[in-house]
Amino acid sequence: MKRQPQRAYAERFSRVLDFIESHLDEPLSVDRLSRVAHFSKFHFHRQFSHYVGVTPNRYVQLARLRRASYQLAFNALEPITDIALQAGFEHSESFSRAFRGVFGQSPRAFRKQPHWAAWRAQLQVVSSGELKTMQVRIVKVDPVTVAVLEHRGAPALIDDSVQRFIAWRRESGLSPVASSQTYGIAYDDPTTTAADDFRFDICGAVAAPVPANRHGVMTKTIPGGRCAVVRHKGSPDDISGSVYHLYRNSRNWPTCAPRAGCFSRDHGLLDRGDGAHSLDEQGPASQLAAGGCALRRRANYSPFNLAATRL
Repeated sequence: MKRQPQRAYAERFSRVLDFIESHLDEPLSVDRLSRVAHFSKFHFHRQFSHYVGVTPNRYVQLARLRRASYQLAFNALEPITDIALQAGFEHSESFSRAFRGVFGQSPRAFRKQPHWAAWRAQLQVVSSGELKTMQVRIVKVDPVTVAVLEHRGAPALIDDSVQRFIAWRRESGLSPVASSQTYGIAYDDPTTTAADDFRFDICGAVAAPVPANRHGVMTKTIPGGRCAVVRHKGSPDDISGSVYHLYRNSRNWPTCAPRAGCFSRDHGLLDRGDGAHSLDEQGPASQLAAGGCALRRRANYSPFNLAATRL
């Protein structure tokens, strides 16, 4: 069977990204990279920007600055001048300007106290692994009645809320983890939202409304509808890149895309746990969902899976 063009393109650009990562100390011109992809320079430049989200030159610069940031943070004895040269800058001053322009800190300040949240926010470009594995499909899901504990506040404190929800589950017996689906719904991006304003719902499927309780668990409904679903393979810590890739490429969602009058509905990103990882374990892995036609966002976290937003 002939491979779908989209899949073949993803494999080509995955090969290019791998090549970039293994040749950061060498000149990486568009001409050289286009030969790796077996495209003309013009076609390569246009398609690379479409698939990856930035131009080839910008991606190469970000990859070198990312490596430089690790050197600054974890190799305190390496001179900044040497790190600048390895990143392709002839002078430490130009390196400092570029580094500050991307990460909002000078190299010296980053070495002293890295602002990792801002750092991650600037590096949300697709990886070669995501290009290889991420395939979007459209599914239709039914509404789900859930017990919900609303977490409001710093993302770092979500585990405390999870423990409260686990305690409610054990006391009430209304949403047993062994037989009930577990969800998480993120309404905000933790990299761009003030800690006090961050919202996340911890949910478990239930068969009936939740009675009043001391834990503050309430009843809500996860709406039904169409979802654009994509599988995320890898650490849950890297899921932001998959989310970025999913929404940035919404025009390529099968059967439903913004160009066809489809738009994401206003709903939080849903995280769905499965039998392999539950909220009673170290932490959920991830499956995310997004929607296309009259969509609303929904994401599901389960071990190394990602679903998309609702349509």
